[in-house]
Amino acid sequence: MSASREADLAKLAALIRKWNPAVNLVAPSTLSDLEERHIRDSLQLANLADRPSGLWLDIGSGGGLPGLVLAICRRDCEIRLIDSDRRKVAFLQAAIRELALEKCTAVASRIEDLPPASADNLSARALAPLVRLMPYLARHLAQNGTAWLMKGRNWQAELETARETWRFDVVVHPSATDPASAILAIRDVHHG
Repeated sequence: MSASREADLAKLAALIRKWNPAVNLVAPSTLSDLEERHIRDSLQLANLADRPSGLWLDIGSGGGLPGLVLAICRRDCEIRLIDSDRRKVAFLQAAIRELALEKCTAVASRIEDLPPASADNLSARALAPLVRLMPYLARHLAQNGTAWLMKGRNWQAELETARETWRFDVVVHPSATDPASAILAIRDVHHG
């Protein structure tokens, strides 16, 4: 990893720590382990998504994990961060300015209120169960787009539940930071 990227990730960690008491970007109990638990975890997407192009939509961006981490690692990629909490969007916008992430924007909106984004890539981390995310994927992914969903220890049960009402292709990537978690790369989403 380049020194400038390392410095930007450290700056992001400092911003999260500074804003967290007022905005609750991450659980306070995880702040001491921020670099490993949140930033290194989010870095996995930058490594998995080989040379993304077009629009990357990060939904439920919250503290910018993984969205801001992706924007730091993929400065050539257009990244749009979405969160309904205006205080969190204020943090995201401040971080974008502070880190000079020129191709990254943050929008205060509910995901279901956005016009279809036709995103080439879409990410979500700790947002909602997979079955609740599926309508967002169907609405916002481009025809050949990929959703990168960072799922916790219940990912297998979530996958089974989603398959009851949705058809999709999935590739499961084991998490490098938690052996019981996974990153689901989902494509070709159809209801029914």
